[in-house]
Amino acid sequence: MTAGGLLLSLGGRALAGVDPLPSWNESGARRAILDFVRRVATPGSPDFVPPEARIATFDNDGTLWAEQPLYFQLAFALDEVKRLAPQHPEWRNREPFRSILAGDRKGVMASGEKGLGQIVAATHAGMSTEAFAETVKNWFEIARHPTLGRPYDQLVYQPQLELLAFLRANGFKTFIVSGGGVEFMRVFAERSYGIPPEQVVGSSGVVTYATGPDGKPVLLKQAKVEFVDDGPGKPVGINRFIGRRPILAFGNSDGDLQMLQYTAAGGGARLPLLLHHTDAGREWAYDRRSPIGKLDKALDEAAARNWQVVDMKADWKVVFPP
Repeated sequence: MTAGGLLLSLGGRALAGVDPLPSWNESGARRAILDFVRRVATPGSPDFVPPEARIATFDNDGTLWAEQPLYFQLAFALDEVKRLAPQHPEWRNREPFRSILAGDRKGVMASGEKGLGQIVAATHAGMSTEAFAETVKNWFEIARHPTLGRPYDQLVYQPQLELLAFLRANGFKTFIVSGGGVEFMRVFAERSYGIPPEQVVGSSGVVTYATGPDGKPVLLKQAKVEFVDDGPGKPVGINRFIGRRPILAFGNSDGDLQMLQYTAAGGGARLPLLLHHTDAGREWAYDRRSPIGKLDKALDEAAARNWQVVDMKADWKVVFPP
C-alpha cells in the first residue's frame, strides 16, 4: 500500500466513505487524532493553523518501526563487523569485536558507550557518504530480523504509515526526529515513510570535505560525534534543522520526553502522543525496565499532563504491513 493511496481529503476533512486510519481501532486515541487534525486544518476553526505551521515530528525507533531486541542500526553495525572481520584479524582478541564475532551480545553490551563508539567508528567512519549509503542499502536487501524473519525495512508500523499519509493529506509537513544516525535513516525514510531526506533529523558524526583520487569532491565520514539528537537534543535539533515548533509530536520512550514537552509548551492546539508497546503477541511488550526504548518518566508525565497514549494492543488492528 502506498502512502499516497491511503487518503483523499478536502478542507481538512476525510471524504465520505474513505477511512483515513483503517488499521486503527475505534478508540479514544483515534478520535483524538481525527479531532485534532479536523480542528487545526479546517478554515474558520478557532484552532485553525496555517499549513506552513502544521509541523509533525515522529521519533523513528519504536515509533515508526520496531526496535527490539536491539536497535536496527546497531544490528547493521554488528553485521558490518562480521563482514569486515577478515580484513582485521586483530579483532579476534580485542573487545568489543571479540564478543561480536563470538555472538556474545551480553559481552557487546557490557563494553558500554566506549565499546559502542568503537563499533560505530569501525563500521561508519573512513568512507564517503555515498559509499556509506550504498553499504546500508545493500544491508537492507539481505539482512533479516533475528526473530521475525522479515527484512528490517518491512518492520514499519502500518497504522503509522496511515497516520503520516493522513497528516500530509491535511497540509502537515512530517519530519523524523530520532536519535538514530541521520545518514542511516535517509537511506530508507523516503521509500518506507514518504519522508524525504531533508525532513530527517538525527544524530550525526563529523563529515569533512576532500578531493578523491579522481579529482572529484567527496564528503568523508569521521569517527567524531557531531550532534546527538536524543533526549534534550531533540528540541535543539528541531530548532536547528526545522526552525518551527511542532504542533504534533509522536514518540515512544523517555528519549522523546523533551520533544513532547517542547511541543506541548507552544500556544494553540497541541497533540503530544506516546506509543506504549503492550502487544507481546504481535510485537513486544515493554516499558519501564527495558534497556531498549525505556518508557518510564515519559509515561508518568503523559498521565499527569493528559497526553494521548496509544496502546498498541488495544488501539491497533494490525501492527506490520501484510
